[in-house]
Amino acid sequence: MTENHITLRNLHKAFDVKKSDPVIALDNVNFTIQKGEFISLLGPSGCGKSTLLNIIAGLEKQTSGDVLVNGQPVKGPGNDRIVVFQESGLFPWMSVIDNVMYGLLIKGMPKKQAHAKAMEWLSKVHLTKFANAQPHELSGGMKQRVAIARALVMDPEILLMDEPFAALDEQTRMVLHTELENLWRETKKTIIFVTHNIREAVVLSDRIVLMKTRPGGMKNVYDVQAARPRTADSLTINLENRILEELQQEMEKVLKEEFGSEYSLKTNRVHSDPDRDMGSNI
Repeated sequence: MTENHITLRNLHKAFDVKKSDPVIALDNVNFTIQKGEFISLLGPSGCGKSTLLNIIAGLEKQTSGDVLVNGQPVKGPGNDRIVVFQESGLFPWMSVIDNVMYGLLIKGMPKKQAHAKAMEWLSKVHLTKFANAQPHELSGGMKQRVAIARALVMDPEILLMDEPFAALDEQTRMVLHTELENLWRETKKTIIFVTHNIREAVVLSDRIVLMKTRPGGMKNVYDVQAARPRTADSLTINLENRILEELQQEMEKVLKEEFGSEYSLKTNRVHSDPDRDMGSNI
């Protein structure tokens, strides 16, 4: 029987706002993720994707409901769950190898062993010859490779990725899609991946959770059954179009709040492209 790795049960999150009613970011989220799955969270700006990721990471506390990892409640951050953010977050005063080694040294691993393990992971992301470089000497894609190596060197059970490729150009993003998929296959980690890019979600995911606009919750879940590695064939394009149609419904709700109830995506002719990012971080 397949093992449930993460369980979200009746999850609710509200933020208190001064002189206003609480803002409900997430409401009644129920979902299970199996060990080794690649799950993408997709939805319009402000739907609670990053909030949900942060709650699973233990960086934020839910207002009510349960988050269980291997059947145990999440009570805060842990080494079993590591986050890769949109910005690499590398320490600018440290070399690449020192950045990757940092967490291992904090855990008390001997420096020689930590160095060897860090070099092993730099090899996996094809950056061994940049081990002694400083972060400012790297491209955006290279920085994200280092961030991924720094996360995976800690051998977490769960990798949480919050739009890690959003700031990169399309060609770099495509290369990193391939590299991330290869690392996922090799390590068999559970990955939860926040994105606004429909094609990115379809290329990478086992399942895609489409979230609805605030109060955030699950609108639909799509199983991606296309063979890997994925190309733009009729199956994936059809899935992209189905997701885009539902996502536009949620986007229109957001736009009506901003521009008025008469606003319509169709009448205002907002160009829709599955490759486009559909919003920004919440």
